[in-house]
Amino acid sequence: MKKFIISMMLMGSGSVFSQVSVGAPVQENSKWTFGGGIGVGFGSNSAFNLSASPRVGYRLTNDLEGGVVGTVSWQTSNSYKSTMFGVGPFINYYFARSFYLGANYQHYFIDYKDKFYDYKFNTEENALFLGGGYMQRIGNNSFMQLGLMYNVLWKQNSSVFSSGLIPNIGFVVGL
Repeated sequence: MKKFIISMMLMGSGSVFSQVSVGAPVQENSKWTFGGGIGVGFGSNSAFNLSASPRVGYRLTNDLEGGVVGTVSWQTSNSYKSTMFGVGPFINYYFARSFYLGANYQHYFIDYKDKFYDYKFNTEENALFLGGGYMQRIGNNSFMQLGLMYNVLWKQNSSVFSSGLIPNIGFVVGL
């Protein structure tokens, strides 16, 4: 059950790490970017997951963007209920017009309740995701990004996450 919960959390928060807006011409009057992701998941035992990952970025140069990203995720099933909030800074470096390298630090607050045993716990966890990927223009100032990130702080036996590796898809709009 823990692996299922954590997988749902990762799927919801994975999209956070994938938004970019640099590498193609953006309007000259603003360096701000906005984006995020929304996730919905279903599983066994009536499991349901809903997540949102908003982000705000600022182009420091044509190739470097920094900003803040947040994550909120709700999971429920016949046997558990869980809420996760995360927030932290990110930085992305873009090269060759279609590729990026990124880093994202997140601090997570996790609330879990087991419905059968009336067991509850609250915990916090830090994650430092490093990785990169490919971005594709999908509109005038809109982009989609496909990438892979790895949590270098992940520890197999003590992390609430089932894996340190996260594939991601995200969208962003540059204003």
